[in-house]
Order: sequence, then structure tokens, then C-alpha cells
Amino acid sequence: METFLIRALQLIMSLSLLVIIHEGGHFLFARLFKVRVEKFCLFFDPWFTLFKFKPKRSDTEYAVGWLPLGGYVKISGMIDESMDTEQMKQPEQPWEFRSKPAWQRLLIMVGGVLFNFLLALFIYSMILFKWGDQYIKIQEAPLGMQFNETAKAVGFKDGDVLLSADGVDFLRYDADLLSRVADAREVSVLRDGQKVSVYIPEDMMQRLMTDSVRFADYRIPYVVDSLVVNSHAALAGLIPGDSIVALDGAPTSYYEFLEAMGKRKKNAAALESEGIDPHQVTLAYIRAGVMDTVTMSTDSAFRIGVYARSMSRVMPMVNKEYGFFESFPAGVHLGVKTLKGYVGNMKYVFSKEGAKQLGGFGTIGSIFPATWDWHQFWYMTAFLSIILAFMNILPIPALDGGHVLFLFYEIIARRKPSDKFMEHAQMVGMFLLFGLLLWANFNDIMRFFF
Repeated sequence: METFLIRALQLIMSLSLLVIIHEGGHFLFARLFKVRVEKFCLFFDPWFTLFKFKPKRSDTEYAVGWLPLGGYVKISGMIDESMDTEQMKQPEQPWEFRSKPAWQRLLIMVGGVLFNFLLALFIYSMILFKWGDQYIKIQEAPLGMQFNETAKAVGFKDGDVLLSADGVDFLRYDADLLSRVADAREVSVLRDGQKVSVYIPEDMMQRLMTDSVRFADYRIPYVVDSLVVNSHAALAGLIPGDSIVALDGAPTSYYEFLEAMGKRKKNAAALESEGIDPHQVTLAYIRAGVMDTVTMSTDSAFRIGVYARSMSRVMPMVNKEYGFFESFPAGVHLGVKTLKGYVGNMKYVFSKEGAKQLGGFGTIGSIFPATWDWHQFWYMTAFLSIILAFMNILPIPALDGGHVLFLFYEIIARRKPSDKFMEHAQMVGMFLLFGLLLWANFNDIMRFFF
């Protein structure tokens, strides 16, 4: 329950900021061109609002709705989600949206998208300024990677070190690497000291999207940091600095060791019925460059009493710091790279596997950490701001991009679409978006239960 509340709070905080910035973009451009904004609402408010006020000598009412699915600004003289068709039947007024030149209306409509993108660039810049950039040099991962079943089916093996895709070297493991692997024809890996090629099928991304686990994870060395006093490991002679490399003759890493002990605990009764002591283990470890083995027992919870060294102490980490002014070009680069990666992956949404991967608020909430972490909160907020900017500029009626599309038509054809056409387009767009919202959240429900 605590995890749910932490993630829910982060999601609400993030969405609130993004909605305020997005709608603030529309609001500021509207006021710049002297267009009246009748209402600025955080979240939607069908039937009633949680809070509202209207300053003296202001045309704008500010409100907070109860349905946290977005927000809106009601701009005078515009057909939007409010569907205020009565206002459009009145004579045109100089402070209305419809009375302004097309280029001004265009800037008002792209204001939200522009502000979301600029917000993402600013957040990325401040993240780099505050925390810097830290990553693992993937080509130097000492134990290579551990792959899921789909990756193994096309030729990857646990322990492979990822080197390059179609001749372009890998630097770090991130979403960009996954896209490069899926789009490549040949991926080079280091396997048992030899360079090996893995040939990638054209439908690799579709295969990966059907998986419930990641394409790969680092195999983290299991290096003893400290031991529980009088624990089985301490009594067996293990000391800090020992590197555990095998469990019962099978090569192991830290997470593989935990997984193996979890299986022992689950199958303890079956092992005992076969005359096998599930609590007895044989470990191979390296100390000062020399390998040795030791046999010991675990405690009742299948633990040996060892605290492992943190990943930052056993993996080849790169820590890059940025000054205040250095952080801005680096933040812009990161934001543009993130946008390009997201746009590039949009093509998979239209596949059968991609449609199943669409997620609603449950999926969005799950990307936030289970414990409060400001670094991850801001990183995810910047990412969502990129998504919000891109999705809103799509040429779909009811989205900003739909209005932009019709404005371009007006500029080229030198005549406006009729109000009746705009009303119908708005309704069609809202129907499509509502259907997409239902489908995405239905996927969340199915994943939760099944």
C-alpha cells in the first residue's frame, strides 16, 4: 500500500506540473495576442470543481477539477473540448481567438507543446547540473549480460558482452541501445574472449514487446563487502573482498545467486524427498587472484550471511559532472535524443504486439520508483513532458496537432474550415481519444490480474 501511495503521489505531482506548464503555454500566447481566456483549469471538472477563484479585474477563472486526466484553458471564440457552440453563434469579437490572424492562432495552439518540450530540456539540464551523468561502460562489464528467453532464442548467451550494432559501438545500456539492437542486422558480442556475431531477425522488437522481462540485465559480480558475525559464511572462512563466482559448479553473479537460493527455498521439500540437503551449498570464490572452493550450510531463510558490495564499486562506472552553463547544451542533446528515440519507436504501436503494450495511468505510475527519489522523479517527469509534447502535436482532431493541421489548411487554402466541420472534427477526435484511453487502461487491468 505504501508503494502504491508513493507512486500515486509522484504521478499526480508530475502530471500537475506538466498540465500547468502545457496549458500555461496556451494561456501566455493567448494573452500576448490579447485573446481572452475564460478559464484555466487543472484537471477536468465535469459537473463540479474542487476549487475555483476569479481575481478582480480579470477575465479568467482559475479552477482545480476532480478528474486528474489532464486540464484545459477555455479560450474565447474557439471550438475546443468545452464544445461551447452557442458562443460561436454570436457576432465575432476582437478579443476572440477566431478574430486573430492565422499565425497568431497557430502560435497559441503550439504554445503548450513548445512549453512542454522546453520544460523537458530545462529539467534534463538541471538533472545533469545537480547529479551529473552516471553510467556503466557496457563494453567493460566484467561478467557480461544476462538475457531473456527471446534474446537467447536469436543467439545471445548469458555472459555475452555487448560490443556493437552494425559496426557502431555501444556505450551504455539504455532505451537507445535496445532500439539499435532491434533495428540492427548484426550485433557483435564478446563471448569467452572471442568476438561473435548475432544476427537479428526483422521482427526483433515485436518479439521483445511480448516479453514480460527486460531484454538483458547486467550480471553483477558477487563481491563480499562484509559478513554477519558468526554467520555460516564467516565460519566457513569467507572474508571481505572475496568474489563468489560459482554456486554448486555453475557460474553465478549476485542476482543469479539470489535467484538460485530462492528456487532452493521453493523446492526445499522436493529436494529433501530426493535425499538432497537444500541448505548445503558449494561456493567457488576468488581471493587475491586465486580460486578456491568452500562447502557450507545456509540458515533457515536460505541466506549465507554476506553483504555484497554495491554496484558502483564492482562495475566500471563513468561519473561525469556538468557546470551550470555546460548542463544546458548537454540537457538539450539528451532531450532531443529522447524525443528521437520515442518517435522512432512509435512505428511499433501500430503492430499487434505494440497495441497490447499500450498502458494507462497504472503503467505511467509504475515507471516512478517505489521509494522517493528526486533524481528519478525529475527524470521521469522530463520523459513524460517529451511524450506529452509529441502526443499533443499529432494531427488528430481534439489535440493541439489537429487544430494546427486545420490552421495550415486555412493558410494554404486561404479560407477557414466551417464551424460545423470543426464541431464534428472535435467530436470525432474526442471519441478516438476516449477510446484510446479506455483501451490503454483496460490493458493495465488485464496485466494486473493476469
